[in-house]
Amino acid sequence: MGLTSARLAESLAELARREPAFARGLARVGHPAPRIRPRGYATLLRTILGQQVSVASADAVWRRLEAAIGDAGDPAALAAVPDEVLRAAGFSRQKSGYARSLAEAVTGGTLRLEALPEDDAEAIAALVRIKGIGRWSAEIYLLFAEGRADIWPAGDLAVQIEVGRLLGLPDRPDEAATRRLAEAWRPHRGAAAIFAWHHYGAAPDRPAKALPL
Repeated sequence: MGLTSARLAESLAELARREPAFARGLARVGHPAPRIRPRGYATLLRTILGQQVSVASADAVWRRLEAAIGDAGDPAALAAVPDEVLRAAGFSRQKSGYARSLAEAVTGGTLRLEALPEDDAEAIAALVRIKGIGRWSAEIYLLFAEGRADIWPAGDLAVQIEVGRLLGLPDRPDEAATRRLAEAWRPHRGAAAIFAWHHYGAAPDRPAKALPL
């Protein structure tokens, strides 16, 4: 189950109590909407498609994939088609390899998305063993598809920007600094990340950025 509106509200209230910057941010832009995605292969494949491209571009590739193979959420269907079909749908050569690696891991039982370890670090480790799934992709999947409350995608550029902005830092913190800064926000870092994307999109001085997925 994902982070529902009620769970987000509870976590953000606690974050606002601990860190006045969140209280000020909530007063400025209000609460974010929940972002819940289905657990499983399709959501993880969409996460791969969303790496380093806009949400609109990833959606367009997904639609072309569905037109080409029928059920884009069926790993066996993707594994059965040649790379030319994936390339025609808009996959880069690299992402074709990543998608095929994921499909084969799921169909072969190497990756069991319905039974990832309960420990967040162990779940991330299980996901990043698959070619093409880095820490960011693993964290995005666990946050949105499994609703893990303390996932903190500190490598996300928008999260880094908004942590710096919320805390009034002179420069954008890098990934390591963003992780350190959020230690005091455990176990509510997932809500902090969702709020950071919301705060980013509400800023008048930059174009809106949709949440991943």
